Amino acid sequence: MIDLRYNIEVIATPSYQGERDGRYAFAYDIQIHNAGSLCAQLLNRQWLITDGDGNTETVQGPGVIGEQPMLVPGDTFRYQSGALIKTRVGSMRGQYEMEAEDGHRFMAPIRAFTLAVPGALN
Repeated sequence: MIDLRYNIEVIATPSYQGERDGRYAFAYDIQIHNAGSLCAQLLNRQWLITDGDGNTETVQGPGVIGEQPMLVPGDTFRYQSGALIKTRVGSMRGQYEMEAEDGHRFMAPIRAFTLAVPGALN
């Protein structure tokens, strides 16, 4: 059962940015929305980036883009970042570790999304 006090919704929108040094570059826009009833701070991130050959890279660390935003109920935090992969198609998924104002720590999942060069999935 989901406790609605700790309800963080994450939307990821990827875009292809071209080739760089033999790898495929993707940007992704992230929206983190606090749909819960308590303030919550983003503490840490963990991403699993998988290329089309099944190779997976884990990226983790504190915050996002150098910030650990505090979101009051109803707030949305937006940022943009990027990833490089060796194949024309891949995917990303992950989670944010959050801490609510009552001290409860919880994970906000980031649903898997596809990274694909335009026309690669026809």
